[in-house]
Amino acid sequence: MVRNLKNMMLRGFGLVCLFMIVNKAHAREFAVGGAKGWTVPSGSQVYSHWAEQSRFQIGDSLLFVYQPNQDSVLQVTRDAYDSCNTDAPTAKFADGKTSFALTNSGPYYFISGNKDNCKKSEKVVIIVMADRNGNNATSSSPPSPAPAPSSLPPSPALAPSGESPPSPPPMTEPPFETPTPTPTPTQETPNNAASPSSSFLAALLGAAFASTLFLH
Repeated sequence: MVRNLKNMMLRGFGLVCLFMIVNKAHAREFAVGGAKGWTVPSGSQVYSHWAEQSRFQIGDSLLFVYQPNQDSVLQVTRDAYDSCNTDAPTAKFADGKTSFALTNSGPYYFISGNKDNCKKSEKVVIIVMADRNGNNATSSSPPSPAPAPSSLPPSPALAPSGESPPSPPPMTEPPFETPTPTPTPTQETPNNAASPSSSFLAALLGAAFASTLFLH
């Protein structure tokens, strides 16, 4: 367990060192002013042209070479850059060989610590790119979703001004039909319906009674 932990720590340390070496290999150092170094230029646009010909990226550095007892380097704001104000710099360097790391993207303003030299155009603006590929990638917003269809029924059209909307037709009821009574079959009682056997018996009795009267 302890051995595996040590191996993981060694591998992590090796990756960090490799990253630092690769990053250092890609980083560049720019000597401000070229071979002449940080000094009063021969023209007002010398440092501007030099900066335009270079491409500065995060991780690069600037090298200012000058006489330490005669000159210095001040990092200032834009207003101080324009007016050569040396009173309140953001940073001051006077070692004669200043290396300044560019850690953020955007503009950097540098002027000479000697105000007269600054007025003679010993100053430079450095613009650092946003990433090492020089691509200012802009994130595109996702397309907005289409509006959901409305589930409500469409509202009726409004009648023109001055006209009342048409009234719905009256509802008609179906005609009421009186049900026709269904005739019920009549039932005959035994007294009203004489069977044939009853008629024959009555005739026989009548004949017997008649013969009896005749014999007497």
